[in-house]
Amino acid sequence: MAKALLVIDVQTLLFEGDKPPFDADGIIQRINALSHSARENACPVIFIQHEQPGTPIARDTKGWELVSRLVQDENDYVVAKTTPDSFLGTGLKALLDELDVESLAICGYASEFCVDTTVRRALALGYPVELIDDAHTTADKSHLAAKDIIAHENATLCAIKSFGVTAQPVKALEWLPKS
Repeated sequence: MAKALLVIDVQTLLFEGDKPPFDADGIIQRINALSHSARENACPVIFIQHEQPGTPIARDTKGWELVSRLVQDENDYVVAKTTPDSFLGTGLKALLDELDVESLAICGYASEFCVDTTVRRALALGYPVELIDDAHTTADKSHLAAKDIIAHENATLCAIKSFGVTAQPVKALEWLPKS
């Protein structure tokens, strides 16, 4: 079963501002390790980038760029999105079909928005998901600390059984690109 690694919204505006997300450096290090492992095993790496015209995260702005510490390869793929759903109005599904991908590993930002929505949509589309539970993050909110949001998302997303396929929690250092 062919896998792809989705790296969601690890962008300059979101990671290098005044208030970076929880464990930003550790998240980037783990995503780099995941991406390296994926490439070594011929597993596609797909970077998802959020864009919103007229804002600091508009396409081709400094804020829109992937974080400079994120290791990219010329053979990686990039998909632009405008909503928390990495599939909605994008070419992601067509790309996954073209690459014969049958399952996904998902990591990135923000746990309770884009990661959550993309995991749920992937499950609804029939993709088994490996949620890299120590490689997605968010920022503290007024009502809940980031680490608690992340823990909640890990528990909630991996408890969903109604789609027929499930999300399984996996640690970055234990993830194997091939099934």
